Amino acid sequence: MSTIAAIATPDAPGGISVIRISGNDAFVISDRIFRSFAGKTVQDMEGYTCAYGNIVDADEVVDDVVLTVFRAPKSYTGENVAEISCHGGRYITRKILRLILKNGAEPAGAGEFTKRAFLNGKMSLTQAEAVMDVISSAGETELRCANALKDGAVFRRINGLKNDLVKILADLAAWADFPEEDVPEVRPEVLLSELEELSQKFAKLAATYDSGRIIRDGINTVIVGRPNAGKSTLMNCLSGFQRSIVTDIEGTTRDVIEESIKLGDFTLRLSDTAGIRSTDDVIENMGVEIAFSRMKEADLIFAVFDSSRDLSEEDKRIISNIDLSKSVAIINKIDADSKIDRDYIYSIFKYVAEISAKNEDGIEKIEKILEEMFEHNDKPENGFIANERQKNCLERAAEYVNEAKTALESGVLLDGITVLLDSASEKLMELTGEKVSEAVVDDVFSRFCVGK
Repeated sequence: MSTIAAIATPDAPGGISVIRISGNDAFVISDRIFRSFAGKTVQDMEGYTCAYGNIVDADEVVDDVVLTVFRAPKSYTGENVAEISCHGGRYITRKILRLILKNGAEPAGAGEFTKRAFLNGKMSLTQAEAVMDVISSAGETELRCANALKDGAVFRRINGLKNDLVKILADLAAWADFPEEDVPEVRPEVLLSELEELSQKFAKLAATYDSGRIIRDGINTVIVGRPNAGKSTLMNCLSGFQRSIVTDIEGTTRDVIEESIKLGDFTLRLSDTAGIRSTDDVIENMGVEIAFSRMKEADLIFAVFDSSRDLSEEDKRIISNIDLSKSVAIINKIDADSKIDRDYIYSIFKYVAEISAKNEDGIEKIEKILEEMFEHNDKPENGFIANERQKNCLERAAEYVNEAKTALESGVLLDGITVLLDSASEKLMELTGEKVSEAVVDDVFSRFCVGK
């Protein structure tokens, strides 16, 4: 493969910038532009050592830098790698990169350093995908999850499923190929039990997808309530600024207002919807319909009730149309005289928070409720299905296992069962990257930033 180079730090002024060079000629190219003050060439440097010197273009000194050497295979990519730490100006960084490219390197594509790490066996495909999750982590929970995946948590779970499949396939192959030898007979009832256990393991792992999605992408949260219950005030309170317009006029919010916010360890993708009421206003009515549609798609619903008013038909309509298992009743305006039937709310909802969104009072109660609602039994260290590609591979593998189970119950010969289980194993290997097409690999790394 060619020797590649790219800027590995953000394209912005800073204290330092890092330019990464990877490939067989990384040290040769570095020697063409780097002069160590100690007089040592890059090719003579040992791995995991640094040298201070100048980047030069012919007789011109471009910058004084620190160059670090990582020798194959003990580098991020598994190749010879040189990293140049220069002053962090955008112009000087780009000038050094152009100089490296002029002396024989090629520009790295998106994610190409991590792609080479995968191709050189430094990490599985699931670990490689987790690298971008680490970079994009916006909180402690996301970071712990991403680091667990990068350390191979989901790979180990998938590998366990694959080993179970391989054991079954080995027993089937031995019985089919050596029937006259002293090989234990494959009994259908035993095989059926093994496939049932395997199917349950697949289902358990597949169930982690929603948990992983919420940790990685945030909780899709919808704020609903009748007009003037305080939905927009709650939106602004949680956002920390005026994201939604707040007035005493009913029907002010007609379209969906969206914002991502942090609440404790959680990222909420908030949607403030139109106040739910019967109306002849065509546009407002469309907003109400959108609100009900968003409720069906949400991971979390904040149902806001006005403490200063009796429960209305609109309130009860909301209650009858939401999934209570993923809803929090927000009794708002507790700073005003109370008229709401609290006992009724508490009898309906498992989770209730009494707040004053205007005074930002009681928000910590919502945070504690989220901790209870989204406390996962499965720790991040145990691994999550992290994205749609992994989910699809796992689902296809599970389908093959379930088809094999059904076929066995129907009296299909063991050869047919073997074909189905072989297909399941191949899907698992596609998930981890052990057996995957070049097109899939290219698609995975196309989502990476250049320089990683």
